Amino acid sequence: MGRGPCEGRLPATLAPSSDWVARFHAGDRATLVQVYEGYLGTVTQVVAQILADADSENVIHEVFFKLLASRGARESFKGGNLAAWLTAVARNQAIDYTRRHSHELPTDPAALGGLVQRDPVDPEIEAECRHLLDVFCREHLPPRWATVFEARWLRQLSQREAARELGIRRTTLAYRELRIRRLLRRYLLEEDDEHDE
Repeated sequence: MGRGPCEGRLPATLAPSSDWVARFHAGDRATLVQVYEGYLGTVTQVVAQILADADSENVIHEVFFKLLASRGARESFKGGNLAAWLTAVARNQAIDYTRRHSHELPTDPAALGGLVQRDPVDPEIEAECRHLLDVFCREHLPPRWATVFEARWLRQLSQREAARELGIRRTTLAYRELRIRRLLRRYLLEEDDEHDE
């Protein structure tokens, strides 16, 4: 792939100035936008050499999310050739992703040949869990995310299976899943706080 659409806005050389590097380390929004727009093509090309389709989208998302969220990740760039550094970051992220997912087990217990068995659950605890889940779905979960919640949490489909079934991109599903996790965590922690009082 060629240069990204906004790559010209980056410093003229591949070795940015120390001021630019300081802004990058600090997480300056305009600087991070420059990196994303200028080097999305570079990262995409590197990841596509290792992964395909939805997996590559996930890794590309992970690379840029890490740069946005982690000062430590940004500070690992010490200056020099930004394209080469991003190439190494993207390649390592894709390799790590491949290693992590090569050990995935199917989520369907039947596919494991009966190795997974459900422990008996106290009926009162199960009823309380169902009640909490019902309240969460009815009062806290946006309706547009209900299908993702049902597919991933209740039916335990993999991201690939859920995205295919729902007809959405895996990166879209991963984003919605992240938002649902945050809502669920907030809901459950609030419930715990109320019970502790």
